[in-house]
Amino acid sequence: MIHTRPRLPSPPGTCDTHMHIFEPGYSVMPGTNLPSMPGTMAEYRKLRERLGITRTVIVQPAAYGRDNRCTLAAMKALADDRHQTRGVAIVLPEDSDKHIAELTAAGIRGIRYHLLPYGGVSWDTLREMAARVAPHGWHVQIQCEGGELAGRAALLKALPCDIVIDHIGRFTQPVAADDPGWKSMRSLIDGGRCWVKLSAPYHGSKTGAPDYADAAASAKELIHAAPERMLYATNWPHPSLKKNLPDDAALLDWVNDLAGSEALRERILVDNPAKLYGF
Repeated sequence: MIHTRPRLPSPPGTCDTHMHIFEPGYSVMPGTNLPSMPGTMAEYRKLRERLGITRTVIVQPAAYGRDNRCTLAAMKALADDRHQTRGVAIVLPEDSDKHIAELTAAGIRGIRYHLLPYGGVSWDTLREMAARVAPHGWHVQIQCEGGELAGRAALLKALPCDIVIDHIGRFTQPVAADDPGWKSMRSLIDGGRCWVKLSAPYHGSKTGAPDYADAAASAKELIHAAPERMLYATNWPHPSLKKNLPDDAALLDWVNDLAGSEALRERILVDNPAKLYGF
């Protein structure tokens, strides 16, 4: 396993806005991704110390479906005098408003719509569920292939809460300026309620590590458009990758390089997630 450290020390309050915990003892949905490395709380504690992370947003893995117990347990166990946690849950229409209120009290701040195969949710329920979680201050976290955004822009713009798009939109790189999906995401960002995670550049990159130059060009455009709504995330333990796992320190270096200045780096690592997740 890789044990390097980032070139720059992380500022106090650095937040990992997207990672997952996998512990033994929880039922797994058939066909879903499981990490090829241990994704336990014990291993994540090592990672956050190595990277200088003090705030963490635990995202419910698609593998556990709407059984959020592992995520909730990790949110509680990983919080201490030096570390804070929040979470993003999978909630379905059959879940009660009381359940949503209980999740809010536990620190959940978003509903996950993982709209890839075996994600367990569908576009059909998005409008209904966004309306139900919005009064609790939640956002909608979207992961889909970038090209899908072109046909969903009107739906997403009409939602009564903020939207968070995973992994730079998951576009196949390089993405053209006139790509319909890219134009739709840019329109959402320009609307003022859309945030983007500068994470997992390996999804869709053709140039590859360590620079991910094609994904970096897209990320820089987004940073220029809305520096106040860009977020850093590890996507640890990279559950969709079965080989060639990335160096998490190098991925943090990649975001630091994208920022280009200490002020913008602190904004992406600390200030933006503090505002979105309520740290």
